[in-house]
Amino acid sequence: MLEEKKPMETIETEIPMGTVHPAALEPYRVRFFVEDEIVKEAEITVGVNHRGIERIMEGLPVEKANALTEKICGICSNAHVWNSVRTAEMGLEISIPERASYIRIIMGELERLHSHFLYLAHGCEVLGHETFSMRVFYLREAIMDLLHMIGGNRVQYGCSIIGGVRPRCDLDQSKIEKLLNSLKSVEEGLSGFADRFTSDSILMSRIEGIGLIPQKQALKLEVTGPTLRATGVAKDLRTTMPEYENFDFNIITQEGGDVKSNLLMRVLEAFESIKIIRQAVDELPSGAVIDRSWKMVDCEPIHSYIEVPRGTLYHSYALEDGRIRGSIIRTPSMTNIGAMQYACIGDHITDAQLSIVQCDPCFTCTDRAVEIIRR
Repeated sequence: MLEEKKPMETIETEIPMGTVHPAALEPYRVRFFVEDEIVKEAEITVGVNHRGIERIMEGLPVEKANALTEKICGICSNAHVWNSVRTAEMGLEISIPERASYIRIIMGELERLHSHFLYLAHGCEVLGHETFSMRVFYLREAIMDLLHMIGGNRVQYGCSIIGGVRPRCDLDQSKIEKLLNSLKSVEEGLSGFADRFTSDSILMSRIEGIGLIPQKQALKLEVTGPTLRATGVAKDLRTTMPEYENFDFNIITQEGGDVKSNLLMRVLEAFESIKIIRQAVDELPSGAVIDRSWKMVDCEPIHSYIEVPRGTLYHSYALEDGRIRGSIIRTPSMTNIGAMQYACIGDHITDAQLSIVQCDPCFTCTDRAVEIIRR
């Protein structure tokens, strides 16, 4: 008589995704641990894009190092060079011309628009709604044209330099007219998209309650930017930045802390960015766009924080004989990606990838940390 076989016992079910996945624009790896197709634990591994930029910056002349920070990311290139230049200006006590500050804000908010539109278009693509995706990409194209008009490139515009902005980035009347006309068209298109998007009951039911992260947990995990504001926390670093003190805008929040709230955050924040740009254009000061009278001196480590499309961006370095020492860059995706490991728990495996990308992760920005041990 044959011995009766014992039933097999499942110890653990792991579903790996990546490093290349159709729902992600950049390579990373996720391990989902599931039970009955429900995610019980998740582990996200980054590092595929690591290039050691902080180490490369060590010892470079500060102007050259600032230019290098634009190469960290194609989507956030203006944000990185702005904050890197801002770090030097704080250490050297440089007061940039007011006109230059306004142009920096215009570029920063245009970059916020193109980043949010890319997120919305990609989110609609992940949801399987190609029509919505193409509509947003069409709106984004107008913003890319404006960035190209002002900076000379669609990516890595080279606008901010120590003491102000490059003279070629100054705005004449013809550029201002094109800027305002394009913004009017984009705002109308965005309103139409928002109405169609929010009135699609099938789409709304698909994203509501998915990737939920409660406010208390978001604060504990140091979530930042729109992903934190999607949980109801009205925290936007622009309200503390002196560059924005003359501008009137609302801090957008949502209460759901889910994929729906994160998508709506970007839609509503885009309207605020358009409002800020219009104010900057209407009140654009006259005068120079760069101050070249500053002198290089040695500085202890300087710390600069600004609000970028995904949250708080931190740059720090010291200056020695005009060269960078001890550069540290911390991006908002560093903590946001970690929080998404929590957000996808409890989701069905088919929704888990959507939960992870809801924070608009920028893996290229994140994959540049390096530890330097001095003995």
